[in-house]
Parts: sequence; C-alpha cells; structure tokens
Amino acid sequence: MTSLLDVRDLHVTYRSGGGEVPAVRGVDLSLDPGGTLGLAGESGSGKSTVALALLRLLPETARVTGAVELAGEDVLTMRWGRLRAVRWSEAAIVFQGAMHSLNPVRRVGEQIAEPLLIHRTVPRERVGDRVAELLEQVGLPASRAADHPHQLSGGQRQRVMIAMALACEPRLIVADEATTALDVMIQAQILALLKRLVAEHGIGMLMISHDLSVLADTCDRVAVMYAGRVVEEGPAREVMGAPAHPYAAALGAAFPRIGDPASRRAPRGLPGDPPDPADPPPGCVFRPRCPVAEEVCATVDPPLWPVAPDAGGRSPRRAACVHVGPVGEGVR
Repeated sequence: MTSLLDVRDLHVTYRSGGGEVPAVRGVDLSLDPGGTLGLAGESGSGKSTVALALLRLLPETARVTGAVELAGEDVLTMRWGRLRAVRWSEAAIVFQGAMHSLNPVRRVGEQIAEPLLIHRTVPRERVGDRVAELLEQVGLPASRAADHPHQLSGGQRQRVMIAMALACEPRLIVADEATTALDVMIQAQILALLKRLVAEHGIGMLMISHDLSVLADTCDRVAVMYAGRVVEEGPAREVMGAPAHPYAAALGAAFPRIGDPASRRAPRGLPGDPPDPADPPPGCVFRPRCPVAEEVCATVDPPLWPVAPDAGGRSPRRAACVHVGPVGEGVR
C-alpha cells in the first residue's frame, strides 16, 4: 500500500535577528490511507511547525528541507498552482481556536462554501445543498448556515471548522490541537465525530496534541516529539502503556489516569525546562532532564532504534535512546 503521507528528514529553521533557530530536526513520519497518527509533545516541541510545513503554510522566515510526499507528490517542490489545488481538496487543516480562524463578519455557510467555490467541486447551484449536507454531517442543523461565528458555542464553531475541512473531500486532515480549550464533554463529542468521519470516509488523519489521553483515544499510532525531533513512535497502546523513551514516560506520568486502579498516584511534573533550540546541549538533548542519563548520553545523539525487534529484525516501535539501542552499536 502506498503511504498517504510520507515525511522524510524534515528540517525547519527559522531565521531571526540573532541567527538561525532550528525548530524541527530530521522528522520522519508515515501515514496510510484511513490511518490515524498522533503527534505529541509539550509546547515548543515543534508539533505545530510540522503541521504548517506539511502544506507550506510557514512564513518566509522559515527554511524547510527534506521531503513531504502526499500520495507520492512532494509538497515542498510543487508549483504554486498545484499547491493551491492540493490545499482543501486533498489535504486540509483544522486549527486550534475556531473563533480566531473563522471570519467574524461572514455567515458560517458562506465560509464553508468558499473552498467549494474556489475548487469547483460541485456545481454552483448545488453549493447551498452541499453546505447543508456538511453541517448535518458534523451534527449541526442546516439552519446554522445563516449564523455568524459569535452566535455559536465553542464546540459548534469547531464543528464548522471540521465541516470546512471536509468540504472538498480531502484524503488527509491535520487536526492541530483541535479540541484545546473545549470543555470535557464537548471535547469528547468532537473526538467521537473525528473518529466516525475517519472510519466512514477512509480519511487519513494527523492529530496534534499535548494531551496524551486525546491521542490514546483517537489514534492508531503515536509519535512523541521533544526539542524538534521524534524521540519515540509506534502503536498508541504500546507507546502509552509501556513507553521506551524516558521523555515519553515522563509525558505520560504528567497526566492522571482516572479509573485505573493500578495508578492512584498524583500526576508528576518533569523538572527543568526544554533546551534553547538555538543552543541545544551536546549529545542527547533530553539528557539534562533525564532521570536515567549516563555518561555516554553527553556525546551520543541516538537515532530511532527498534524497540524489542522480532526474529525478522522488524519492530512496530522505535525510540531514540541509548538504553534502547542494540548491542554492538558502540554506545552501550
């Protein structure tokens, strides 16, 4: 099966008055059609930069290298006309904070109709019907098309954003902190909606969140980012249940597990702060905060190694830690 999304060696560097600041360092991601991939990490880890890089939405001050292949086409080398056609029609983003993403002076029906009109996916005389279908698809009555964003609740506005993302029937949806700032009940409804849409339409979804519970409930696979790179990736249940990288373990320990009788402890915070991206420490960038760091960690920046590979040398999970690296790699 051809991957829907294949990100290879993605680097993003921001130019500033003080020089260049690396925000994303050598990220590799893969997503199959109908699959769901979660991207986790604390604020500043590079998650949203990855999301924006996928559709070349970063400012001109950013330098992007690597490859971002969407169904075999490299987004980073596309001509502008082709890129304009790909946005919305083949890949769409649901941003955090719908109130800031929607135009406050235009009715929501007009905003949902805009990508339909631009990409001409339905005849103009059917646009109104399609808008009504999309609103009903995300659990809103068609009559809300006449409302302005301020007349809707936070959850309803987020549903409008999802309707816009679905308008041109894309193959990929990127949900960047799409449920942040929503209350728990509305968050659960939005997550259930996204899961249903992925199952019914075979859409691939990349979900970005700092909340591991959201990703565990929604995604098949999870990649954990720290200081601009992926430090662990694999099946969601395995990464959440038995993390191999110390940072993934610390991230999981920072969240309460309600209803888990084996985990009645209070959440534990991670001491220290993320490194300055302009001046990272030598070796493993997590070393200054790592509870199991060794002397070798000051000189070795490990790649993603297989976690407990099978007899054929394959592993569904990888982690960038010297404690995971195979014997004979010169670091243990």
